Amino acid sequence: MRVIIGVDWSDQAFAAVTQAFHLYHPADVTLVHGVDLGILNHPVVAQAGNVQGYDDFRKAMVDSGNQLLERAAAMVPSDVALIRKVNEIANPAQLIIDSADNLTADLVVVGARGRSRLSEVVLGSVSHRVLLHGTRPVLIVRGAARKIRRVLVAIEDRDDADRIAKWLMHHPFADPTELCVLHALVPIGVSDPYEALGTGTWWKDAERYADELVKSTADKLSNARYTVSTNVATGEPAAAIEQEAKGRDLVVVASHGRTGLSRFLLGSVSHSVVHHVTCPVLVLR
Repeated sequence: MRVIIGVDWSDQAFAAVTQAFHLYHPADVTLVHGVDLGILNHPVVAQAGNVQGYDDFRKAMVDSGNQLLERAAAMVPSDVALIRKVNEIANPAQLIIDSADNLTADLVVVGARGRSRLSEVVLGSVSHRVLLHGTRPVLIVRGAARKIRRVLVAIEDRDDADRIAKWLMHHPFADPTELCVLHALVPIGVSDPYEALGTGTWWKDAERYADELVKSTADKLSNARYTVSTNVATGEPAAAIEQEAKGRDLVVVASHGRTGLSRFLLGSVSHSVVHHVTCPVLVLR
């Protein structure tokens, strides 16, 4: 398994490094640090700054990044066959995305600092941008690293279920894990007088479909490493996932690939989950 881990000097980044190895036993790890000089990257500012020690400042930032990568590399288990270190003057999120694409990474791991959804859109954050613009599966880590024992697997339809089941079987967790396969049925919001229109029959069919969906997914995931249960909840998917995620060590969801303004205006279950649950979230694509 090939993993890219974005690092900076924050506690969340170091937690992300530890969390990656609680979750998997990758053989190939790349630690990525982008040195963002902000306005100093502008050629005019840089040229003016040369007179005032710009080169020394730039070198100090790069040296600090190298020290950071050495510290992060010391956290990597000794049995990892290959460790790469990438330290460049670049936008951190874009450098992580480009590194993941260039190396055909199986997983990208980043820490999240807990900004609100609106502030992330306005101010930006590395985890937000990697999730929004990247094309690889992403593990978003909040808080301290933890052992992964109880996992919530949230599925919306058969496509979600197939993608998630394929990933979990191809990339098993490091330790035996309890999985709960969850599907949320969204109420149609009509009352009894509309029963004549057949809504009651439709709802029963939807319940049968949901029950069959979680059970068939559970069957695909049943093996020696996973103990699997199922749950069909009623409510908006993001809210149902947030409720069921309490007491879990990880949530697994699939992204439908909505990007940019449409994601912000229309919403996304995976994006909402990342912002509202307190445990790590694995977003598959």
